[in-house]
Formats: sequence, structure tokens, C-alpha cells
Amino acid sequence: MPTETEMIDSDLALLADETAGEARAFLTLVRQVAAGESPDIAIPMLLLAVSQVLVTGARLGAITDVVPAQRFEPDLGSDEDVEDLRNGLAALLTGLDEYVEVVDPLTTGQVSGGQISGDIADIAAALMHGLRHHTDGQISEALWWWQFSYLSSWGARAASALRVLQSVISHIRLDADEDVVAEAQFDALHGA
Repeated sequence: MPTETEMIDSDLALLADETAGEARAFLTLVRQVAAGESPDIAIPMLLLAVSQVLVTGARLGAITDVVPAQRFEPDLGSDEDVEDLRNGLAALLTGLDEYVEVVDPLTTGQVSGGQISGDIADIAAALMHGLRHHTDGQISEALWWWQFSYLSSWGARAASALRVLQSVISHIRLDADEDVVAEAQFDALHGA
């Protein structure tokens, strides 16, 4: 009897493998940031990680709905806990973590609050869940999960986190004292 991998379209199998690779890269980077490695570049690294995972999600959102081979989700046991990740990011982002956003720009102007740390932890949890299916060889289930969770939750969370991280970077770079910026540019140009 053929395995699920043999029965799935080769383009979808490739997309699943690429998505798994991107999910692993995202998880590795955000775990390093949450652990406090290189706090001086944490915001730019999170900006890059979230941007890249949004590209991955956009590819999932752009394809036709994936239908899993099985009509029920196999029991994978309990999901990996992301609280350490959430707490590490919250500690790192103290003073920057919370933000406000429009809930749904198409249907309401209602504003709600969010947290970058919570957004990234939720993205991580969804990606890990799909990775567990992928690792078990349940390729269509992994794709279905990643696609469904991107469209229903983590895509919006990632877009919100990206907007806030980009705003933080903008404020850091553009709100700087003009004399300090001029001195730094002079030093950079003249090798000081």
C-alpha cells in the first residue's frame, strides 16, 4: 500500500517540505531570541523571522484548500508548551510588548490589545503542531493544519506582530537625536 507521501501531489509534497524547513528556522530563531541570545539585535531578528514566516504563510493562503488524506486529525498527544518562549519574549520586550490594533479592518473599526510575545508564541505553537504531523509522515494533514491555522489565526497574529516590530524599528532609527546620528554617520564615513 502506498504511503501518504507517495499519494500526495509532488508540488504539495515540496511545499510541505519547504514549509517544514521555514517553520524549523522560525522556531530556532525565536527560541534563541527568547533565551536572551544577542538582545541588542533581538528586534531586527524578530522582524526578519516574522517577515519570512509570513511569506511561507502567504504561499499556503494562495493555494487551493488542502484536503487531508484522513478525515480526522490523528492524536498527537499534548502539544509542546510555548509558555517559556512567551515569557522569555515578554521579558525581553518589556515596555514594547503591548500594542493596540484594529480587530478586522474589513468588518469593524473596533480596537483591541495584543502582545508581540503572545503573537509569536501562538505562531510557534501552530507551526509546531504542523511539524509534528509532517515528522510523522502525515503530509496532507500538516499542510492542511498550516494552511487552516494561517488563515484562521497565526497569519493575522504574524501580520500584527510584523507591523509593531516594524514600528519599533522605525522609532529607533527615525526618532534618534539628530546630533547623535550626524556624529555616527561622520564616524562611519571617516573610519573613526
